[in-house]
Amino acid sequence: MGFFEGLDAEKYDRTYSDRELFRRILKYFKPEWHRLVGVSLFTLLIAGAGSLLPVVVSNGVNLLHGVPQLASLITIGLIVLAIGFVMWFSNLASRRLITRSIASVVAALAMDTYQAAVSHDLSFFDEFSSGKVVSRITSDTRDFGDLIGLVTDVAAQFVEAFILAIVIFNIEWKLTLYVMALIPIVLVFAIVYRTLARKVTRQGMRAMANVNSTIKETVSGIAVAKNFRQEGSIYGDFNDANTTSYHVNVKRGLVLSIVFPALNALNGLATAFMVYVGGMSAIQGIVNVGAWYLFLLSLDRFLFPVMNLTSFWTNIQNGLSAAERVFALIDTPNRVIQTGGRRVPALKGKIVFDHVYFHYKESEPILQDFSLTIAAGENLAIVGHTGAGKTSIAKLIARFYEFQGGRILIDGNDIRSFDLTDYHRHLGIVNQVPFLFSGTVAENIRYAREEATDAEILELARKIGDGEWLDTLPDGLTTQVGERGAKLSMGQRQLVSLMRVLVQRPAVFILDEATASIDPFTEWQIQQALNLILSQTTSILIAHRLSTVKSADRILVMENGAVIEEGTHQSLLTNGGHYASLYNTYFRHQSLEYVENAHKMLTEE
Repeated sequence: MGFFEGLDAEKYDRTYSDRELFRRILKYFKPEWHRLVGVSLFTLLIAGAGSLLPVVVSNGVNLLHGVPQLASLITIGLIVLAIGFVMWFSNLASRRLITRSIASVVAALAMDTYQAAVSHDLSFFDEFSSGKVVSRITSDTRDFGDLIGLVTDVAAQFVEAFILAIVIFNIEWKLTLYVMALIPIVLVFAIVYRTLARKVTRQGMRAMANVNSTIKETVSGIAVAKNFRQEGSIYGDFNDANTTSYHVNVKRGLVLSIVFPALNALNGLATAFMVYVGGMSAIQGIVNVGAWYLFLLSLDRFLFPVMNLTSFWTNIQNGLSAAERVFALIDTPNRVIQTGGRRVPALKGKIVFDHVYFHYKESEPILQDFSLTIAAGENLAIVGHTGAGKTSIAKLIARFYEFQGGRILIDGNDIRSFDLTDYHRHLGIVNQVPFLFSGTVAENIRYAREEATDAEILELARKIGDGEWLDTLPDGLTTQVGERGAKLSMGQRQLVSLMRVLVQRPAVFILDEATASIDPFTEWQIQQALNLILSQTTSILIAHRLSTVKSADRILVMENGAVIEEGTHQSLLTNGGHYASLYNTYFRHQSLEYVENAHKMLTEE
């Protein structure tokens, strides 16, 4: 099962009726109908052979009552052997077919779940844990597959019991009713046990979720823990969670382990009852000895499916819950609303916010009646304190979030009218923390445009500081960047991210500039890369570097979702307003630090 099962439901979770759930499940099995027909036929063959076996054996017992004929015994032995072979072959063939069917269904379900997950807008992943989404795609789809295997096995046993019931009813209906009378007793036990088992299983899942959550958090933050010498503290946290899990799961294990001993006790009582009642019937000549023995064998055939169903009830419920969680993720609608699916023409890049209203939460409005025009080819820098609305503007242009009122136009077209995937191809986006995928530098650069050649990438790379940044990489373009780019410095990651945009050649460039400090030479290289992009695009820069702010065509100063100042760097400084205050408290030290570092580098040389 997944890491987070047993915890509170997500907001997008929903409850499906059993009818709707099975309808959805059958839809996935529809392409596998030919295999399912084969499984059904082999299941009937297994059930028929399994119900025939005790009948043949009981007839053999009847032979022992008189003078047994060797030929008859050999014949019965061969029949039993043939039945065993038929059951073995049918079981093997059935399992091969059902295994292939389940694998195909689970693969299709996982693909649909993954496609639904990646199709969700960014706000979905901001709100919901990516780990829980991964759990639904991997663990829940697998648990759903396990459910189908269990149901198939139990169904075959019930079919076998049903066929056998018809046979023994024709032999002696009174003894058959005695056997049938035991089933309600077992069912009552199953219902009581189910309630208790679900309770302790849910507690066990929550306890294990806490253990896994503690492990994930402490391993992710191990560097911080070691920096502050808190290894003992995180060990204590894990020990507490693990101890709780131990006690809860011991209780769960005890509850789950009583099912077979209890059912075996019931089976023993039932067998003793049938020995007495059947024996008396045989003595009185109501039934022959073979029929009596057949009824004794039938007890296991009747009770075993119920025992299995009871034993696997928790697994069946978990499998149905897994399917419900998977379907909930698939059925969750996107929040980004598209009114059309037009292909995007060649864009010049004029962007207009026309009386836009936007909030993440209704109680916390971000933009109210916000209007802004960004000219085609303009380089616009946006500055302001945290929460001013800078990033919200960039995310709305990128269609990562849905605005609640007004319009956003690009070249006079409502961005809601464009096909979202096609629209994103015209945007180049670099986030504040550059993300690189495991692979080579070249693979990461051509991520947005796979047809880009190494020669093209090298040509662009040489335009940035004569390509010296590329020469610092151990293997040039074939250098492995590691997980999340861990093998590269922060400056190198930023350069690779900017190169990715250069190769893409977008019409609109959105940069949420990194705040991490880097050396002056790397900053100069980054500025060169930026200048190459800015010369070709309409750019929205959430600026944190003085060099970026100063090079912008226009600077917007934002506060509480509104533009309070705009102009060039020099004009805003001259006005002595909010921007001048920001400059003196935030940007000015960057200028002084840059001069000091440059002087230090020249002195060392």
